[in-house]
Amino acid sequence: MSLMHHSRPPSAACAGPRTTVLLTAFGPFPGVPVNATMRLVPELAERAALAFPGVRFVTEMLPTEWLAAPRRMAAVIAQVQPDLILHFGVSSRARGFEIEQRAHNSCRSMPDAAGFFPRADRLQDDGAEVLRTSLPVPHLVLALKRRGIAAYASRDAGAYLCNAVLYHSLQTAADRLRDCRIGFVHVPASLARPGGANRGRVGACPLTWPQAVEGGLEVIAGCLGRLLPKARAHAVAGARMQTAGRARPRLPLAQS
Repeated sequence: MSLMHHSRPPSAACAGPRTTVLLTAFGPFPGVPVNATMRLVPELAERAALAFPGVRFVTEMLPTEWLAAPRRMAAVIAQVQPDLILHFGVSSRARGFEIEQRAHNSCRSMPDAAGFFPRADRLQDDGAEVLRTSLPVPHLVLALKRRGIAAYASRDAGAYLCNAVLYHSLQTAADRLRDCRIGFVHVPASLARPGGANRGRVGACPLTWPQAVEGGLEVIAGCLGRLLPKARAHAVAGARMQTAGRARPRLPLAQS
């Protein structure tokens, strides 16, 4: 996978060392033929580059594979040297934005996108049982809820590739990038389905697409310690109101 860079030149007043943000998505995996983060992350990077001039945004779509994903992540970290890493993944259990607080040194015997299973039930034989993320999770959850977006703090990132990538990313950065902030954000897997938010339908997505974009930008802003520019927030909010007033067009994404 090739890295994608998104940035807007800083103003003279903001000249100085640039902050680099790495945003990652996942590809398809068994049961999820199209992963919503494949579309969400590039859109977030493009919009965030406009909202936060002088910040460099780099995106990477990770293969949903037990061996390839951690290796690719380690290579990207070494190449990009990010100040902030935000992983985005999907979960059928997500009730909105689920912001992870920790990763566990464990994995479930489930096939990856290549059909392979993990070699053991632990990610690292001599690794810590739990590695904690370095995001201001309570602050992010509160900021999202203030915007009317469903958000929760999560203590369980699962036992599949989301947890594995977060664990390896935290471990790699601890060895190489002491000051790098790292976290993981789950969004509902149903975000990739055609149709809008829950309007009484069983299994409908608790987030609209505009909410997913607005929420993602708010998470980025909170991690950078900045406010989401009002013009950007109002533009997204306007899109949300417009979407709520009419039937939502079908998204070019397959149902998971």
